[in-house]
Amino acid sequence: MQETTTTTDTKVIPVMTIAGSDCSGGAGLQADLKTFQHFGLHGLTAVTCIVSETANIVRRVDPVDPAMMEDQILLMLKAFPLTVVKTGMLGSAEHVRRVAEIFRKRPDIKLVIDPVMVASTGDSLLEPDAVETYRSELLPLAHVITPNLPEAATLLGKTIATPSEMEAAAMILSGTFGCAVLLKGGHLNLPECTDLLWEKGTIHRFSSPRLNVQASHGTGCTLAAAIASGLALAKSLPEAVSLAKDYLNHSLANSYSFNSPNGETLHALNQGTL
Repeated sequence: MQETTTTTDTKVIPVMTIAGSDCSGGAGLQADLKTFQHFGLHGLTAVTCIVSETANIVRRVDPVDPAMMEDQILLMLKAFPLTVVKTGMLGSAEHVRRVAEIFRKRPDIKLVIDPVMVASTGDSLLEPDAVETYRSELLPLAHVITPNLPEAATLLGKTIATPSEMEAAAMILSGTFGCAVLLKGGHLNLPECTDLLWEKGTIHRFSSPRLNVQASHGTGCTLAAAIASGLALAKSLPEAVSLAKDYLNHSLANSYSFNSPNGETLHALNQGTL
């Protein structure tokens, strides 16, 4: 019988996502894990909720007991040498509060916070009372937050409809929460998609032509996970965002679709795995 051996490779870097589970594999922790794998990292998860969904519909959301989510996070922090953690769908104020309580005691860890509020289908993924908990407890702990325009508008309490308003919003969010802000501009529906990174009083613009593809499910998760990957690989934040944008554009450009038995067409990102 062939003998097997176990080796330890300390060069493999761990990174964790705290997010919901998407059974269709396109968003949530599944998208995050595929992204981490693409960048050669060891992905860890703490599950916040179980979502029955496809790219076209969110049918059911069942939260995980907050104590269970908390235990997953604490165990991973104890077991692995983590330097970067990404959060996605948290769902409720209690989940947000518990995440904040943990990382308030771990300022050494860089938090990449994707303030997930609404699915690409338009379905709400965040309880209304959780927005204020995000504002008061979690966002001030972030290294960088990655809201899209509707999420930023919710956090600010006003709409963002032009590039100049977008720049002002990124500056205000950064000043309010004391962190870097990557404000995603895809919802402006301009020929060029421009995301703005406001970091330490400096603005960085990341622009690329709008791709005429149908796949949008999981884009926010994938981008934030790729930024977390870049930070875990010791890139600066602008470098990590640039790397993440290139990865997301590649995933969009190589997206694919399924013809479902019920007659639907399901579009999916190619998150570097095919």
